[in-house]
Amino acid sequence: MDRQAAYDLARQALSNPNLFKHTLAVEAVMRRLARRLGEDEDAWGLAGLLHDIDYEETRHDPDRHSQAGADRLAGLGLPADLVEAVRAHNGRHGLPRPTSLARALHAADPLTGLIVAAALINPARRLAAIDPAFVLNRFGEKAFARGASREVIRCCETELGLSLEEFVRLALEAMQECAVDLGLA
Repeated sequence: MDRQAAYDLARQALSNPNLFKHTLAVEAVMRRLARRLGEDEDAWGLAGLLHDIDYEETRHDPDRHSQAGADRLAGLGLPADLVEAVRAHNGRHGLPRPTSLARALHAADPLTGLIVAAALINPARRLAAIDPAFVLNRFGEKAFARGASREVIRCCETELGLSLEEFVRLALEAMQECAVDLGLA
């Protein structure tokens, strides 16, 4: 599946504009991580773009989230490592993440939410107006963006070999590059 087909599939499955923007953010971060870790940028980008393909379908049944999406992607013939990364990104299932793709998707997903929340509390409400230090300060505030699991984000250190600071910097830079698409330019 090429990027345009994945984009169209995600667009069709996700009617909520903010959810679709979230998938674009995760795609951008995954591409940046792939570049940094010497992995396949296109494959990692597709995983980010498609990771929440079932979210609207499963929003009232969180135990099915990621499982239904992975099954759908498998049925479309996507590679097994991408399917399993999508399946395991929802920590609720406690599935192993044996590949760097799965580990990166798991950690990148909540980080994008934290970064968006940080941009939105800045008076400029733009990604260009914040820097990694600003995001890291918010990271330390437990009451801020509670849905962005700090424990999952910190997996970058043990599962990807990246410091929290580098992980935040890479993710923020990736998101700043597509800020127009994210509505945060």
